[in-house]
Amino acid sequence: MLVKLYEKNPSERELQRIVGALERGELIAYPTDSVYAVGCSLHAARAIEQLRRMKGEGELTAMFDSLAQVAAYCRVDNAAFRILKRNLPGPFTFLLPALSHLPDKALAKRRIIGVRIPANAIPRAIVATLGCPMLTVSVKDDETEYTTDPELIDERYGKTLAWVVDGGRGDVMPTTVVDLTGEEPVVVREGKGELQ
Repeated sequence: MLVKLYEKNPSERELQRIVGALERGELIAYPTDSVYAVGCSLHAARAIEQLRRMKGEGELTAMFDSLAQVAAYCRVDNAAFRILKRNLPGPFTFLLPALSHLPDKALAKRRIIGVRIPANAIPRAIVATLGCPMLTVSVKDDETEYTTDPELIDERYGKTLAWVVDGGRGDVMPTTVVDLTGEEPVVVREGKGELQ
């Protein structure tokens, strides 16, 4: 089901409906500052399993509303914090070591999580209202094509999603992925963001 949210002034009533679905363990699709994503609450075990099936191999990404929230769930040393502070909010996914607050179902074998704080205010407002991170995967038609139209997302995936948040057309360029788990940052995938 489609629900319209505006980035500048998201409706509190609509936010509560979306967050209610997340609290019940349902999935939603929503816009970011890059591609559309499907997400669930960090505390929704069944929904995390659904996301894992959608993602396949690799790390899931966690959507946060602030650097303080990231530090509560991930190990962030001083060097990593400076990089995050310079580049977030923005179209980046930073790979960081996960702390024990993140459920095992959310993590790949290496206990690494992708961290996102998008420049788009809609997902940040959803996470802030939810009170915990959302786990998330990009909406793709296949390995290379991202779905950018919320109406098409609703048409294709609406039966498995509680809500498709219409925040306007999405981008086709994914995030830049940067691994911060080693001594030096390593760009794993070039994308929309330019590392500062």
